[in-house]
Amino acid sequence: MRLLVTGGAGFIGSALIRYLLTETGHEVFNLDKLTYAGNLESLASVAGSPRYQFLQADIADGQAVSAALDVFQPDAVMHLAAESHVDRSIDGPAAFIQTNVVGTCSLLESVRAYWLGLDAGRKAAFRFHHISTDEVYGDLHGADDLFTENTPYAPSSPYAASKAASDHLVRAWHRTYGLPVLLSNCSNNYGPCQFPEKLIPLMILNALEGKPLPVYGDGQQIRDWLFVEDHARALVEVVMRGEVGATYNIGGHNEQKNLDVVRTICTLLEELAPQKPAGIDRFDDLITFVRDRPGHDRRYAIDAGKIERELGWVPQETFASGLRKTVRWYLDNLEWCRRVQDGRYQRERLGASA
Repeated sequence: MRLLVTGGAGFIGSALIRYLLTETGHEVFNLDKLTYAGNLESLASVAGSPRYQFLQADIADGQAVSAALDVFQPDAVMHLAAESHVDRSIDGPAAFIQTNVVGTCSLLESVRAYWLGLDAGRKAAFRFHHISTDEVYGDLHGADDLFTENTPYAPSSPYAASKAASDHLVRAWHRTYGLPVLLSNCSNNYGPCQFPEKLIPLMILNALEGKPLPVYGDGQQIRDWLFVEDHARALVEVVMRGEVGATYNIGGHNEQKNLDVVRTICTLLEELAPQKPAGIDRFDDLITFVRDRPGHDRRYAIDAGKIERELGWVPQETFASGLRKTVRWYLDNLEWCRRVQDGRYQRERLGASA
């Protein structure tokens, strides 16, 4: 198949493209605006593939998207392009509305026009897969409650609200125009090539530099953690075999308190990076509790039973095995991290395009 991936230079998008090009025979067209979170260095291992193409473009640029669709002629679009950091959405929500809501609307219209122009066979086989988050469901209050595909939406942050809006748009384009869509809502992803502002890479890199490890509130917030390569496999199963119009929740079956995640990272670093910065006795001495995030949800947990029953997908990594692989990757790729932290990955890209 020919797959157009939006946001393919981001964390999840790049993992998806690496999987597609190394584990399948599909062709991939990566359309990415290359905001701060888009890093083509995450695709260096597959960028030379004859089955890979890249275009720097904004999903809200209907002319550019339509041209890409006409040239590449995809059999499916996998839409991952999004602003995705909760803290950034609190500080500046407008960018999240522009990309996640306005951008998704524009993309849907470009895709709809392309889909309508396909012959009957290709039109029937075409799919638009919208990748979303469990944060649209809001907060779980019970200790044993789980998000299902039928859980009502109750987003807490501007980020979650913007993703909820985009989910509603996708369903509306299916109901009103017949566009053959699929949706998936995932739990917290982690793994190689994640932007260092996110919890797990931030803790790893701060610890290695002897900096404080900031934990919101009391650190008892619970998240379900999903290894990004497991997520990539799930996304391919959904777009290839999912039921049109259906939603699939994708979770790692790995509920962890934030504080326990940070402590586990510290334990792994004691083993894998025992030479600490000067003046540091133990990595967990760096843990620092900071003022809680506004509107911070207490618990997320996904029931991923539907995707297991219908598509046969289950995560291959436990949290212990996935986190060990993640810490090991960051230790082995500190130059990638430094280039992101000091902005060289962006400056050199801009210089090359000047």
